[in-house]
Amino acid sequence: MVTALTAIAFLLFTAMLMRGHLRRAGMTATGGHAAGRPVPCPRCRTLVPASAVRCPSCGVPQQVFDIVTADEGAEDSGAGGQVHAIVLRDTCIGCGSCVAACDEAGAIRLVNKMAVVDRDKCVGHGMCAQACPVGGITLSTGAAVQRVEVPLLDSTFQSNVAGVYVVGELGGRGLIKNAINEARIAIEAIAHELAAEPDRGRDPDLLDVVIVGAGPAGLSSGLSALKCGLSYALLERGSIADSIRKYPRHKLLLAEPVSIPLYGELWLTDASKETLLEVWETIIAATGLQVRTGCEVEDVRRHASELLVKTAAGPLRARRVVLAIGRRGTPRRLEVPGADRPEVYYDITEVSEFQGSRTVVVGGGDSAIESAVGLANQPDTTVCLVHRGTSFEKAKARNREHLDQALAQGKLRLLLNAQVREIREGEVLVTCTDGPVVVPSDSVIVRIGGEAPVEFLDRVGVRRVKKDLAIAAPVFEEALVA
Repeated sequence: MVTALTAIAFLLFTAMLMRGHLRRAGMTATGGHAAGRPVPCPRCRTLVPASAVRCPSCGVPQQVFDIVTADEGAEDSGAGGQVHAIVLRDTCIGCGSCVAACDEAGAIRLVNKMAVVDRDKCVGHGMCAQACPVGGITLSTGAAVQRVEVPLLDSTFQSNVAGVYVVGELGGRGLIKNAINEARIAIEAIAHELAAEPDRGRDPDLLDVVIVGAGPAGLSSGLSALKCGLSYALLERGSIADSIRKYPRHKLLLAEPVSIPLYGELWLTDASKETLLEVWETIIAATGLQVRTGCEVEDVRRHASELLVKTAAGPLRARRVVLAIGRRGTPRRLEVPGADRPEVYYDITEVSEFQGSRTVVVGGGDSAIESAVGLANQPDTTVCLVHRGTSFEKAKARNREHLDQALAQGKLRLLLNAQVREIREGEVLVTCTDGPVVVPSDSVIVRIGGEAPVEFLDRVGVRRVKKDLAIAAPVFEEALVA
């Protein structure tokens, strides 16, 4: 009898250990859903079936946690098999250089202004990757994996710096629905934490949260803070229009509705950036959300139990900070008359928008060369690259080769040892060694450097890690969003 009871107890104990092991295994990127088993929702810990898109308990789409739950990068990013090209959908600017470079008919083509690879026709010779001016194509084998460097975040999108959260594009993905959902999760977590602080509200100058950036992630953060009753400041160094018009895709598509705090369901089908801007302006007006535009954040520092946010307009004190600043950083601006004209751009988003125009590109680094070459590949587009130096020795060899090819083919004009002196309607005044030159122009793209967002993260103290993220098969839904 005793022996039988002992055996039964042993079996029960073993079963409990195995169950616990399987549940823990489901937490890893290589277990759980990858093996067809349920895994706990990172937000509420409810087991989510492998086939479920959303958590059955809290309703949060599980895709939003893809990066924060992914394993840190291993040495091998492939799984064997035929080498093929992969388009990095957050990087592609739709210039078509890859299509022209590929010798295999139909292996790569432009669909809705984004390069798409046909795996059955691709032979993996890599000419498209070499031709891409922005590094938007990589080669891989078998199960495709993209190596990304991202902030180290937990399931609430809080970084290793206590009280500092990172949401949206800067966290690794630029999809609009992810940005909105990440922001909502972060703010709700902040509201839950602050509700337990007994001294909250005693100091009127101490804000509950400062939100940096007013793109979709920042606006969703602000609306969520408003909904949760938090005191907040939503800061944007440019304008709301700037942040939205920088999306690399001209047409925006949400494959499913996204819930906007205080507004309701947002569903865009083949909508333009201007349409999205109108929607956000309507939401802001209807909710009373306050956005401080023209307010650049220079630094964030912890001071005792609070965070000090240094801005160009003066310091702000906050209990929490949400960074929603995007990946493009703060560009350096030209200090010449006309530099603030509407036809002057400090970032290139979609080269096809400049097709058929006269465009002047200013700069001598990789980004300037990439922009000029990408524009030069557009039909009926006149491009002039203005560089204050005499050579491009600091640029990547691949970019120098692309520039030399474009020059040899007569696709663009190059002015060296030249500086822009004034931007006027329809023309740019440039001084060269031989005297002033007037260049006809419809648009001016300035790529003269600036501070990358990673430099800002490093200054704040946010740790960055490399992660391997599975790349889904090409689909024409949110691949066209960002």
